Amino acid sequence: MKVTFLPIVSFLFCVNILFAQNNILRNNFDEQLQDDRISKSYVTPKKIVWLSDQDNKYVKNQDVLLSGFDGQLSTSGEGMCILRSDKDKQASILLDYGTELYGGIQIAAAIRGEKKPVKIRVRLGESVSEAMSNAIDNTVPGMNSATNDHSLRDFTLEVPWLGTVEVGNSGFRFVRIDLLDEDVELPIRSIRAIFRYRDIPYLGSFTCDNERLNKIWQVGAYTVHLNMQEYLWDGIKRDRLVWLGDLHPEVLAVNTVFGENEVVRKSLDFGRNTTPLPGWMNGISSYSLWWVIIHRDLYLRQGDWEYLKEQQPYLTSLIDQIVSKIVDGKENLDGGRFLDWPTDGNKDVIHSGLQALTILTLEAGKDIAGWLKDKGLEKTCTDALALSKKQQPSHHGNKQAAALLSLAGNLSPNAASEVILKDGAKDFATFYGYYMLEALAKDGKYQEAIDLISNYWGAMLDLGATTFWENFVYEERINAARIDEIVPEGKYDIHADGGAHCYIGLRGSLCHGWASGPTTWLTEHILGIKVLEPGARVIRLQPHLGSLNYAEGTYPTSHGVLYVKHVKQPDGKIKTTYKAPKGVKVVH
Repeated sequence: MKVTFLPIVSFLFCVNILFAQNNILRNNFDEQLQDDRISKSYVTPKKIVWLSDQDNKYVKNQDVLLSGFDGQLSTSGEGMCILRSDKDKQASILLDYGTELYGGIQIAAAIRGEKKPVKIRVRLGESVSEAMSNAIDNTVPGMNSATNDHSLRDFTLEVPWLGTVEVGNSGFRFVRIDLLDEDVELPIRSIRAIFRYRDIPYLGSFTCDNERLNKIWQVGAYTVHLNMQEYLWDGIKRDRLVWLGDLHPEVLAVNTVFGENEVVRKSLDFGRNTTPLPGWMNGISSYSLWWVIIHRDLYLRQGDWEYLKEQQPYLTSLIDQIVSKIVDGKENLDGGRFLDWPTDGNKDVIHSGLQALTILTLEAGKDIAGWLKDKGLEKTCTDALALSKKQQPSHHGNKQAAALLSLAGNLSPNAASEVILKDGAKDFATFYGYYMLEALAKDGKYQEAIDLISNYWGAMLDLGATTFWENFVYEERINAARIDEIVPEGKYDIHADGGAHCYIGLRGSLCHGWASGPTTWLTEHILGIKVLEPGARVIRLQPHLGSLNYAEGTYPTSHGVLYVKHVKQPDGKIKTTYKAPKGVKVVH
């Protein structure tokens, strides 16, 4: 019998041709093409905050900018927003997109009689004040303290005839547009924000009978989410860099809300690969210490032994370097000596904090050595710990130092609480505030910590925040205007007139990942979810509701999502129900 294979051969030939055609795009670029992991969406403005005039002479039909737009212009020029200028005045408009976001703007300009491009000025702002400001001098507070450092947020561009233009990559909520050319009319169909973000599910959750705490958890989660760009950044407006110390509260929040995400490893490896020893990450010794601590905390949550093993050569050499800076148990770290901005320049407090961080790092190194079965590294850490713990530096009445010393076991939890609770949220900070909350939890001061979260982080919400800030001086809330309004006469401008150090005035970041600590804290201490063994194989449930009547939520693990619910009974006892994924043992 004769068998022919021609149909099959022809089919395979066609498939191969189609496959080759499907790769025409990529083949055109050879090795030049790089995929973008970041999603893009368009956001319509939520409201108009301000216009240059109210009589429709220079700005007309502005409400069309608040209507939906599918992205396609037509040859019809009807129903457009008109910006007009003459020799006396130029049109201006200030838009509010409702919440902080990262990206740029898309301007769709309609058909008009003159085809010459029209020049406009664009100002992006995390606050109304920033969008209304000038970038002149950011060494002093005030309405001229905005900056174009790290990302352009004040610039001019030309808008085409019957076309769209996309521009910008910064963190903002507000956009001001000024028409610069004289004697022109610019018809605009839309001014949409271009929102860039990782399109990932929120696997973690938190709900209780206190809506303020619920909102704080959500805003902390959103704050760190926005900073999950190609790398895990400190802030989306500024600095848009990988600061390894900032990463500790960020990594904890990412794991609490999203579970495992490649941006964490990518950023940790970036810090390692760009810092050959004996250098310190970001030039700051404490930031290399935080890198070690992060790896311990990450392994506990994700349990990826192979990834941890990859760190062993660098981590071992780094631990040796840290130990070489210990003299008679006293840290003598070189490089930049830094904890957080509020303590900057206070040498005594910084020493106390670095002594505590050295102990915490050696403890993390010892844990890692045990998991890796590295007896040499384990002995190095154990011997250095024995010497370091003999040192008992003072907290100097400083909340940051007291918190770290307590967590390191060098100060009694009660003594630390006395310092941290003095004057309530005064002298709190968005970065090290997380460690203050942790120290209070260690002393069993859960209700006090809840109150501080509500007062301190909640005050930012009261001032119009949709993300948490680089820093916030609690006392400045008094007589302060909201960031989503033009500052009334006699009110304090919390953005323009505040700040210090590198975040003077409007240079200050209003979306900073290190401020997301309450999200992690509420999950770990109110829901009581504490990982005990690597990979979250064993989780302890020990809720602390304080004055709350119930709390429930979810927590992502590498095995699946854990669900828990706690309800306070009439006798004050707490009834707990949970559903754990296979592979997770729950003890409570």
